[in-house]
Amino acid sequence: AAGQAAKAGSKAAGIVIDDAAVTPRYVVGLAAERELPIIAKIAVGSLKNKLLLLLPGALLLSFFAPWAITPLLMAGGAFLCLEGYHKVMDLVRPGHGDHAEATTAAQTAEELENERVSSAIRTDFILSAEIMAITLASVATSPVWLQAAVLGVVGAGMTMLVYGAMAVIVKADDAGVALARNSQGPVRALGRGIVLGMPVFLKVLSLVGMVAMLWVGGGILIHGLHALGAHGPEEMVHHASEAVA
Repeated sequence: AAGQAAKAGSKAAGIVIDDAAVTPRYVVGLAAERELPIIAKIAVGSLKNKLLLLLPGALLLSFFAPWAITPLLMAGGAFLCLEGYHKVMDLVRPGHGDHAEATTAAQTAEELENERVSSAIRTDFILSAEIMAITLASVATSPVWLQAAVLGVVGAGMTMLVYGAMAVIVKADDAGVALARNSQGPVRALGRGIVLGMPVFLKVLSLVGMVAMLWVGGGILIHGLHALGAHGPEEMVHHASEAVA
């Protein structure tokens, strides 16, 4: 079970990068003392997504309705594309999100935090579904008990990896402040550099998250269409990549 989990986890690692890129944007602009509690709430929601919903759902679907997995993944891919589209429109037309911002301004800090957490868990559900689907495909011929074990190990491991890294990233500025205040020379300069660089880093990571949602969502749709017999989009992308190469 451990060997199969390691193999399946390595195949799902690409989705983890997308997950890690999406998450930090949910704590941007909130109070520093609420960053770790928010990450913890999202991590718990992610574990519930994987272990309580997706794991039994994947096993049931693979047994009773394997034909339904691809359409469901495509629905998730369409959701990710929609989320990415809204982010692109916010960049192209800055006034595009004015109504949403006005609504947010009227919220209390607790309501805004709960909304951010709920939004993050919904997005995580789609990315987690892709992780679990890739994992399930890697052990499709194994006994059911082994499939369940591998899905559980990979789901829990990926969640700890992603949200542990996110906790480090969002608290790096606090560590920089401590270094700048309590150290001298190069160490103090390093602390100041971390403090000045983290806001830029988080904005860049948020941009990467937007691209990741479009990339993963579009990939799911294209591969799903290919599996359902519509080969044109995937062949077009394949020929385009060959031309670039």
